[in-house]
Amino acid sequence: MTTASGTTQVSQEPERAGERAGFDEIHILWISEGLSCDGDTVSMTASSQPAIEDIVLGLVPGLPKVNLYNKVLSPSLGGEDYLAPFRAAARGELGPFILVIEGSIPNQNIIEGDGYWTSFGNDLETGEPLTLNWWLDQLAPKAWAVVAAGTCATYGGIHAMAGNPTGAMGLADYLGWDYTSQGGLPVVNVPGCPIQPENFMETLTWVLYHAAGSAPPPPLDHMLRPQWLFGRTVHEGCDRAAYYEQGDFAKDYNSPKCQVKVGCWGPVVNCNVPKRGWMAGIGGCPNVGGICIGCTMPGFPDAFMPFMDEPTGGSLSAVLIRPYGAFVRRMRGITSMAVNKEPRWRHNEPELTSGYDPHWRA
Repeated sequence: MTTASGTTQVSQEPERAGERAGFDEIHILWISEGLSCDGDTVSMTASSQPAIEDIVLGLVPGLPKVNLYNKVLSPSLGGEDYLAPFRAAARGELGPFILVIEGSIPNQNIIEGDGYWTSFGNDLETGEPLTLNWWLDQLAPKAWAVVAAGTCATYGGIHAMAGNPTGAMGLADYLGWDYTSQGGLPVVNVPGCPIQPENFMETLTWVLYHAAGSAPPPPLDHMLRPQWLFGRTVHEGCDRAAYYEQGDFAKDYNSPKCQVKVGCWGPVVNCNVPKRGWMAGIGGCPNVGGICIGCTMPGFPDAFMPFMDEPTGGSLSAVLIRPYGAFVRRMRGITSMAVNKEPRWRHNEPELTSGYDPHWRA
C-alpha cells in the first residue's frame, strides 16, 4: 500500500518458506539525461515479451503495481509536474523505487570553474541546473535497485572513447563496482547500442519479480550483465557460423557466408541478438547482412575500431581453419550426394525388396 507521503509499504501477507516479503507497489524512475541519444528508451518500446505497457497496466501476473516515470512515455506536460516524483525520491519521500539510467556519466570533477556536462531540472532555490551527477548522488543510495540501460550507461560507450573531453564512464564506474542498492543488488547492466528490446524488458521483469518476493536476484556475470543473455557469443548463435567452420568466408557484404574477414567480431562478442532477433524475432546484425562491431562489450568502441576492417586474428584463424574447412566441405559433399538418393527398394516392381520378412521371429 502507499502512505500519504508516497512511500510504498511492504506487503503484510505472510512469507512463504524460503521467501522474503515483497512489495505491492514500486516506482521506476528513468533518467535519460546521461550522455545519450534516448535510443534505448525508443528501442525498449518495441518489446513484446513483455511489453512495457503490459507491465504498467498490471497485465503480467505476480508483479507489483508499477508506476513508470520516463520522459518519452510520460503523459505529464513536463517541467515541475514531471520532476515531482524525482524530487520526492531525492528527499526520501518516495519509495521503493528502481532507478534506471540511460546514457554515460560525465566527470564533473574535471571541470574548472562553472559549467556542467548534462543536467536534469534546476535547483529550486538558485535556479542553477542540477547535474546528472547530483541526481545520482541523491538517488542511488536510496534506490531499491539500479539498472543501467544500454552500453553508454553500462560501460561509457561512444561518449567514453579515447580522446573524449567529458571523462565519460559507465554507471558502475561512477558508483563503484562494489556498489550495493537498498535491495542488496549491484548495478544491473544491460548493454547494447541500443538495448535489444526483450533483453532489457526480460531483465527488468526479473528485477520486478525479485522486488515482489517471488524470484531470486538475477544472476549476473563479472561485468554485471545478465548471465542468461550474455553468456554466449554472437558466433555461437549466428546462422552464418557453419560457413566459418567450413572455412568459407564472405568477400563482400552481399554474401550469405561468414563475415569475419570483412569486419565481423562475432566470435568474441557476448551477445544473443542473432538467436533472439531484434523485433518479433526478426533481424539482428549478422542475420540481415551487418557485421558485429561489439556494441555490447565493455571495450566498445575503441577495442573494435576501425569498423569494417578485418578483426585482429581474423587472417590467422582463417589460415588455420581453411584446410580443415576444405576437407569438411569435401566430406560433406560426398555424404550429401549419398543422402540425396532414394533407396533401391522404392519402386513399382512386382517383387518387394525392402527387406520385410513376414515370417521373422524374435
